[in-house]
Amino acid sequence: MKKLFLSIIVCMITAIAGAQNIQLHYDFGSSIYDSQSARAKVTTTVEMFKPDRWGSTYFFVDMDYAKEGVVGAYWEIARELNFWGGPFSAHVEYNGGVNGINNAYLLGATYTWNNSDFTKGFTFTPAYKYIQKNVKPNNFQLTITWYLHFCKGKYSFTGFADFWKEKHQDFEKNEMHNYTFITEPQFWVNLNKFDRVADDFNLSVGTEWEISSNFGVMNGWKWMPTLAMKWSF
Repeated sequence: MKKLFLSIIVCMITAIAGAQNIQLHYDFGSSIYDSQSARAKVTTTVEMFKPDRWGSTYFFVDMDYAKEGVVGAYWEIARELNFWGGPFSAHVEYNGGVNGINNAYLLGATYTWNNSDFTKGFTFTPAYKYIQKNVKPNNFQLTITWYLHFCKGKYSFTGFADFWKEKHQDFEKNEMHNYTFITEPQFWVNLNKFDRVADDFNLSVGTEWEISSNFGVMNGWKWMPTLAMKWSF
């Protein structure tokens, strides 16, 4: 357990250096499905979004932990290019990780909408997806992201949904699949928006629901809820 807590602390220190938030999740997936008994219970997410005059950059890094330390890692980084104004931008993205996750490279276009006070918005990105070392590397992906802040910022509902083509085999029933869907809606209670809580106490508590079909080595639909904390910078 000492190695587990040390790994979490190191990840938090790294996040403070430049990310906009760090999240700590306790995952209940291994308790819900017998086939997921080896699934990590603790995950940290480091997330950053930074706009500039040429567009924006977004990335997140997930790290999974067990008693022996870090047992899984995955990250995505995406660049939106838009120096001409308007809601459309060019999209370039990389996905990669360990434990059998192949490198993936995406090229597409993004439509972005935000309301006037940036309390809600969404993006939609259709993209060509090249999955390195896959038996059929040329594929496509559709991505939707959203955010909604309500009750004067006390609560936030955010998330994404991905649907893509990828020929792969699961480890549960040893079947082949051609398509994958995953969505991860998050609900947060932002404590610094409540009376008698300091404005710079940037802690949020909430939950994330991973809902997927044929994701990774899993077969069929799965629901993996978490309890979570998030510190924003």
